[in-house]
Amino acid sequence: MLNTTWQALLEATRALHRDVPALSDFCDFPDPVTARACDAKHDPLCDAMLGQTALPTLPALQVFHQSAMAAARSAQWRDTYRDTAFGETLHAHFGSFEVVGRDTVLGAEGMRSFLVYQAPGFHYPMHHHPAEEIYLVLAGWGEFHLQGQPSRRLEAGETALHPENAPHALTTHDAPLVAYVVWKGDVEKKPVWTETDPPI
Repeated sequence: MLNTTWQALLEATRALHRDVPALSDFCDFPDPVTARACDAKHDPLCDAMLGQTALPTLPALQVFHQSAMAAARSAQWRDTYRDTAFGETLHAHFGSFEVVGRDTVLGAEGMRSFLVYQAPGFHYPMHHHPAEEIYLVLAGWGEFHLQGQPSRRLEAGETALHPENAPHALTTHDAPLVAYVVWKGDVEKKPVWTETDPPI
């Protein structure tokens, strides 16, 4: 059974998918979502994200944003790339936890979604994965790169779509970025670096 924090996040996430056309067009929200046992795993970037109290979002995103922040301390923050040469550098600047999907309290099949935080002044190198992906910026801003396309500055309420296996990257400048990210398709395979020698 879900506690009140995760129940609120489930309801806010379902409403976000219903009310944001880019998300509802991207994929159906999974049904059912089942409560799972999932141990909390803290990350210092959780504290950094929660410390960004002056970072504005849009009224339409406020309920989800607040619900995700409330769940952040009890979430299992991820270790993506931790075992690579770039892992420690990445994890000093980029953190995420799964909202709905495989490794989270809100268990579901066929879709995985994440709350991500990227600190200011960091380049998340080009990478690709078989899952199709959409970013919805919740707060702050970032420069989104998709191979073969001009880079785009995106702010709260704007989205970036990354087709399956399309190399993409993210750069923050003078502000951090908080975003909601959804995967569909082959959601089990890990991302692969496209930049074979990421900057350290």
